[in-house]
Amino acid sequence: MGSTMKTLRIGAGAGYSGDRIEPAVELAERGGLDYLVFECLAERTIALAQQARLRDPDAGFDPLLAARMRAVLPICARNRVKIVTNMGAANPAAAARATRDIAREMGLRGLKVAAVTGDDVLDWLRARDVGLDNGRTLAALGDSVISANAYIGAAPIVEALRRGADVVITGRAADPALFMAPLIAEFGWAMDDWGRLGRGALVGHLLECAGQITGGYFADPGFKDVADLARLGFPIGEVTPDGDLVVTKVEGSGGAVTARTVKEQLLYEIHDPAAYLQPDVAADFSRARVEEIGRDRVRVTGGAGAPKSGLLKASVGYLDSYIGEGQISYAGPNARARAQLALDIVRERLALTGAPVRETRFELIGVNALHGESGPRAEPYEARLRVVARTDSLAQARRIGDEVETLYTNGPAGGGGAWKSAREVVAVASALIPVAAVRAVVAIEEAA
Repeated sequence: MGSTMKTLRIGAGAGYSGDRIEPAVELAERGGLDYLVFECLAERTIALAQQARLRDPDAGFDPLLAARMRAVLPICARNRVKIVTNMGAANPAAAARATRDIAREMGLRGLKVAAVTGDDVLDWLRARDVGLDNGRTLAALGDSVISANAYIGAAPIVEALRRGADVVITGRAADPALFMAPLIAEFGWAMDDWGRLGRGALVGHLLECAGQITGGYFADPGFKDVADLARLGFPIGEVTPDGDLVVTKVEGSGGAVTARTVKEQLLYEIHDPAAYLQPDVAADFSRARVEEIGRDRVRVTGGAGAPKSGLLKASVGYLDSYIGEGQISYAGPNARARAQLALDIVRERLALTGAPVRETRFELIGVNALHGESGPRAEPYEARLRVVARTDSLAQARRIGDEVETLYTNGPAGGGGAWKSAREVVAVASALIPVAAVRAVVAIEEAA
């Protein structure tokens, strides 16, 4: 492959950490791909990964990395498909080692695996006590801070690919950058070619959520019907050297690629479509054109870009509080009244016992959990009570579920299916930092 190629075929193998593996295997086997990209990091995922790494220095990467690599590495090696992923999470170096170990076990010696590090900016932020978007400073959060990672751009991934990496594993990279990097590396785009970079960001934005653009997030029975969602195919992007895109999927796979599915994804999580700020470019999607050119084939053109801001977003993960929760169901005649009485009992019990809580929710799932008292008032035949509270300690959080559980014998008749939990709340705040705060490092080793 080289800059003279007419189109590049990129498949989206995952849209989040726990995504299905079978569609990625289908893409690797039948997609005719040049690249397979796994986008697996959400805002809080990396903070949770940093917690895992603190417990075990060899942990902190995506829990499905091994399963995904075992499923696709042999196929990708056979079909000459390169892999780019942010499954490194808080520990790209360990993820790369694990991938090389798997490659050796599977007889794929010589496979070059790159780890891209440098996105961890916690020390940099602590030295400057930068203000966060929640109105607090890092110093104010104290020992509750778990992680701080910057959204790096495409450049270090491009470097890894140009140095011959077959698999590139990053930590916190901007989602579109995972898809832009192969385009920059293969087509020889300059890092100040704002128009092409803007279209590359559009490519990445459309593909990064995998099954969403092929009908998964689009489906609404009776209004927007999508066939065979249990076998949903993930998207393929056919990209030209100028950055124009055709979105498609493997023939015969479930789901659909239509102008409507593409337009919905185009608008997904976009604040300003004329200035979608990325580490590499300020992308402009406002003049994008979407056109169906065949069954499950949609052309997207008209993306643009302007110079990048010189700033990077950094996500700071911190332990904010604890959540205690309890649920129990009531069914049959008078179910709603019994469930409401149960809620009232728990509310009063928490007040009587002086349970210290920051915030509470008392709700009946299926009745008022989503829209409060503004929803329709039809009498349900079943109702599930849910009490949830935010507290300052795990012990306090456990009391919430305990109070709900006691409704079995101390509350209204007919309660069943009680469930309770207590867990940490890892919150995320953001800061803007200069590009110079990040020193990305690319390390490549072969599976010997």
